[in-house]
Amino acid sequence: MTSTSSPDHAGEVPDHKGDPGADQCEAGDDERRLRELGYVQELARSMSGFSNFAVSFSIVSILSGCLTLYGTGMNTGGPVMITWGWPLVGLFTLCVGLAMAEICSAFPTAGGLYYWAARLAPRNAAAWSWFTGWCNFMGQVAVTAGIDYGAAFFTNALLDMQFGFSTTPAHTVEIFAVILVLHGLLNTFGVRLVALLNNVSVWWHLVGVLIIVAVLAIVPSKHSSASFVFTHYVNNTGFGSSFYVAMLGLLLAQYTLTGYDASAHMTEETKGAAISGPRGIVNAIVVSLVAGWVLLIGLTFAIQDYDGELGSKTGVPPAQIFIDAIGATGAKFLLLIVIGAQFFCGMASVTANSRMIYAFSRDGALPGSRLWHRINPRTQTPTSAVWLGAGGALLLGLPALWNTTAYTAVTSISVIGLYLSYVIPVFLRLRRGDGFGRGPWHLGRWSRPIGAVAVVWTVFISVLFMLPTANPITAKSFNYTPVAVAVVLGFSALWWLVSARRWFTGPRMTEAARTGTADPSLSDSGVENL
Repeated sequence: MTSTSSPDHAGEVPDHKGDPGADQCEAGDDERRLRELGYVQELARSMSGFSNFAVSFSIVSILSGCLTLYGTGMNTGGPVMITWGWPLVGLFTLCVGLAMAEICSAFPTAGGLYYWAARLAPRNAAAWSWFTGWCNFMGQVAVTAGIDYGAAFFTNALLDMQFGFSTTPAHTVEIFAVILVLHGLLNTFGVRLVALLNNVSVWWHLVGVLIIVAVLAIVPSKHSSASFVFTHYVNNTGFGSSFYVAMLGLLLAQYTLTGYDASAHMTEETKGAAISGPRGIVNAIVVSLVAGWVLLIGLTFAIQDYDGELGSKTGVPPAQIFIDAIGATGAKFLLLIVIGAQFFCGMASVTANSRMIYAFSRDGALPGSRLWHRINPRTQTPTSAVWLGAGGALLLGLPALWNTTAYTAVTSISVIGLYLSYVIPVFLRLRRGDGFGRGPWHLGRWSRPIGAVAVVWTVFISVLFMLPTANPITAKSFNYTPVAVAVVLGFSALWWLVSARRWFTGPRMTEAARTGTADPSLSDSGVENL
């Protein structure tokens, strides 16, 4: 990608570090563009481009998604799908992210996806916006639940190893609740600390992956063969179709590669948002794709006893792989690295979730909107929205007390909710064609083919992850994803038909935004192009 910020300096972005006048000019451009999109600056615009990327990268969190669903991958396809499913899903996910980034550049607002849908819909803009927002709300809450429940899994395994605190569903849910409360408190009172920890999180993840992979490569006396890692297939689901089971195995990668819309939700707090936001989305996917593949291959090579590690008493196969490969003491050290990364991930997820709730309720789309979009005058953050997101995540995780496949269902809900909200604006952008007003970061001639791939892939995974994951299907193995999705979308549809369609007009925009008044700073002269 190249940026042409001026005809005389093609391929370069002016460096204004240390230039207060340039920073003020950039901030003024951001605030002007936000006013043109229909909003005044309420949140503190103090986030750098790197910090914007850090939030999305922290939520993608390869040390969270890859490891918490590693056991699922071991059952649904095994090593061959863990190894090859990752780059396959990664390439399709990159198409989704690129298509989203282009739209983000044109409309850098905290509302993100549901705002984009309203601006891009040829008609019935309020309805498109309404359902996009509810899909995103569902996905955001579910991904927070999935991240923090995964952190609780690993924390429980460590506590079991160190103190004998057994890994039972009740104990895991208790730890899950404590983690959510901590994340809520941090996002309420430790705003500056959260920003710092998001930056630390990037290096924690990258260095952590290197440490884990290096230790697993050097310390074990033996490793699995390359043939095992790259070709061995396993089916422990009870289904007879190898293809179906292999497709279920894609959930590991697809769940991990979610949450990068956080960069869009943070644009009202980011400097140079029209370029920093899109870069945050794309870079979070690319860096995660490379580092995650290294992690998965390194972990799979370290497997010592496949069946024993899959059925370990800790209930966390990666923890047992660590124990078998390097011993209990080393395993505890690696678990601390993983738990730290997962904690950072959940913290960032609550941050992004609260911004989406703030923006959606700012436009009156959630019950009790007046409460959820209140801004704390001391911290300039939406603290009520923080606790709504954390509370919703807790409720979504409670079925794990009695349903053995509940965690898989939560991850499926997050994938479906988020990706539906991702792809609706992409679909509408495709329909808009040349009528779409590009921002300073765009895909050029690749916009339509990349967008089409993104739409087809999202439809495929949305159907796939609502299907049964275990056979025979019983009350304990039932995949309640379709039920949860139906409840949320059914509620939003009923509310729309009964009431909201009479008063919800979409994002509350100024006249300039409604009429599509162009911003000179977003003209096609001087663009960042793919």
